[in-house]
Amino acid sequence: MNHNEIGIEALNQGEIEKAAEAFTKAIEESPKDPVPYINFANLLSSINEYERALNFFQKAIELDDTAAAAYYGAGNVYTLKEDFMKAKDFFEKALKTGMENSDLFYMLGHTLMKLEQPKLAMPYLQRAIELNEDDNEARFQFGMCLANEHLLQEAVNIFTEVVKRDPQHADAFYNLGVAYAYLENKDEALEMLGKAVEVQPDHLLALHAQKLIQEAK
Repeated sequence: MNHNEIGIEALNQGEIEKAAEAFTKAIEESPKDPVPYINFANLLSSINEYERALNFFQKAIELDDTAAAAYYGAGNVYTLKEDFMKAKDFFEKALKTGMENSDLFYMLGHTLMKLEQPKLAMPYLQRAIELNEDDNEARFQFGMCLANEHLLQEAVNIFTEVVKRDPQHADAFYNLGVAYAYLENKDEALEMLGKAVEVQPDHLLALHAQKLIQEAK
């Protein structure tokens, strides 16, 4: 194995010092190769050294402005720093360089949701699900987009699929309950809210919604 491979294996096993040593050697051997800089940046990000990680991602981009993994990694760091506008910009750059995987589309959708732009987030989340049908969190966020756009029956269909795949998803049950309430199906609304509380007894939003519907009946 080369130094990059040794470093990645060590990082996956939580051996941070061994990984750092291997990536440092990889950089020393190939200072013009962006890959070890990206690997080192990912290591730094994993231990919350966000500013140093961004410096290494930037170095990789300077060496290769088509290094999609560097843009994607920087986007993840900015997400962790809750700078969602910068995160969005870097994810978009990763997309422009040709990266196309479900994680990227999910993260783009996620950041747009954080920026309160659900309509723009929708196609990215939909694409994330198309590329990875098992991504239930992308499915849930897509349902949230639909609900935000008042496409309530479509949202119900998505949230129903979410809880089918994950019967412990309290927030999906809660949002199902809210959607049914808006669709004036109070019995279904109470049933879904009840399931949210079963899964998470301290789900305050679900408990509050339950109380409001029961009082209105």
